[in-house]
Amino acid sequence: MRAIRFEQTGGPEVLQLVETPTPAPGPGQALVRHEAIGVNFIDTYHRSGLYPVKLPSGLGSEAAGVVEAVGADVSRVQVGDRVAYAGGPLGAYAEHAVVAADRLVKLPAGIDARTAAAALLKGMTVEFLLRRTYPVKAGETILVHAAAGGVGQIMTQWAKAIGAVVIATVGSEAKAALARELGADHVILYRQEDVAQEVRRLTGGAGVPVAYDAVGKDTFEGTLKSLSRRGLFVSFGNASGAPDPLPPGRLAQAGSLYLTRPTLFDYIATPAELDESASALWAMIASGKVKLDIGQTFPLAEAAKAHAALQSRETVGSSLLEP
Repeated sequence: MRAIRFEQTGGPEVLQLVETPTPAPGPGQALVRHEAIGVNFIDTYHRSGLYPVKLPSGLGSEAAGVVEAVGADVSRVQVGDRVAYAGGPLGAYAEHAVVAADRLVKLPAGIDARTAAAALLKGMTVEFLLRRTYPVKAGETILVHAAAGGVGQIMTQWAKAIGAVVIATVGSEAKAALARELGADHVILYRQEDVAQEVRRLTGGAGVPVAYDAVGKDTFEGTLKSLSRRGLFVSFGNASGAPDPLPPGRLAQAGSLYLTRPTLFDYIATPAELDESASALWAMIASGKVKLDIGQTFPLAEAAKAHAALQSRETVGSSLLEP
């Protein structure tokens, strides 16, 4: 099979297309033939070395396709099942992958492989952020950074479905128009406007009870200053680089704030949690309340090009690789 590998960390150019034997599933595992592969910002962290991995390594943690073989002691899936996964050992940037069967979710009718690969990791991330990290309630005002990105688009729509008031930040006028189409109530151009000042103006000086920030360094201070007393800062990504260290005393000075750095994998740690999160996502998509935007598709061989596009922050919606 063809697969993407990298032998050293660095820029997109370290990604190489190689021929490698198709793996066979062991006990508790399934072999999945990929039909679509999700490209996520966490993939750039693994490639760059921000999140260390053992080298040489495969890349990618999200894909959808068809089960081609199962190992011993597998009852969760069978050959021919349409499935998707998000998480586990790196290696989704390939034509096939062996995946622990209890990490696979079956695709319901109406959810195709492209939708699943574009939605599963990002959508389950939104699910746990809006429903479990901070249970957003109807009428609450929240701050969503990078609202035109893959996670941001789903989050904006899902939050509106709950009944929240969404203050969205974006980097360009074109992305501002998109955020408004998705339902954002207010849009801030974070490169041109003072985010905290605008949030305070829009909330009558109160600030927001929760802010979702996957941008990192460029927006960190603005997010901190946008929160209401005892507000929650949810930092779940570093698209612009890691923020500077934060002395705990800053949280006290800013109003007894809370800061959390959650990851999806701690919220889908068991098969039951995984199934519940995925089911909530499929239901939102089926309802039409969350629509997926697959903004860019690249051949597997052009994974480096996909990474360059993603890191330029010029992409819109989700990006996919096609085997």
